[in-house]
Amino acid sequence: MTNYERMVKGLIYDPADEEIMAEQFPFLDKLWEFNQLKPSDFEKKEQYMREVFAECGKNCYIELPFRANWGGHHVHFGSDIYANSNLTLVDDGHIYVGDKVMFGPNVTVATANHPIDPELRLRALQYNRDVYIGENVWIGAGVIIVPGVRIGKNSVIGAGSIVTKDIPENVVAVGNPCRVLREISERDKEYYYKNDRIDWDEID
Repeated sequence: MTNYERMVKGLIYDPADEEIMAEQFPFLDKLWEFNQLKPSDFEKKEQYMREVFAECGKNCYIELPFRANWGGHHVHFGSDIYANSNLTLVDDGHIYVGDKVMFGPNVTVATANHPIDPELRLRALQYNRDVYIGENVWIGAGVIIVPGVRIGKNSVIGAGSIVTKDIPENVVAVGNPCRVLREISERDKEYYYKNDRIDWDEID
């Protein structure tokens, strides 16, 4: 199995693999050009999203600069989406965004994660978990959404929040849950995400 195939399957893989980088970097070059556009270049912005994004509906607008690991190639936008400046989409995995979602400035949505086991991290390996944001969600300024999270429709995520767990529909959710929960253990050598087991024989 190639590293690209492992990436698609959500397994631990090497993101610096030559095959992956050969596909990724043309999108990054296009993203650099996108970030040179003027605020009034509405048509060119829409053209970029239609051509590069996995999906993009109507009437979507992004304030520049915009950052994305794959230039947005793994991003699925509905319609009527507004993103304020400095939106960062770590789109190694897929990011699904419903209609009428608003992003405040300096929001980060991450799909890429790294194993806790130090040996695997020394090798700069990673895995991805998709993120789902329901329709009509407002993501406040400075919010960080971590891999694998789902946010239900109509909900509001308060500014500066770090979203580490699923959020239901029709709620206001705020705050930073970052706290010491547990020590690194032998379990981290066996599992890399919930009950997904590390396939050591394939990655050694």
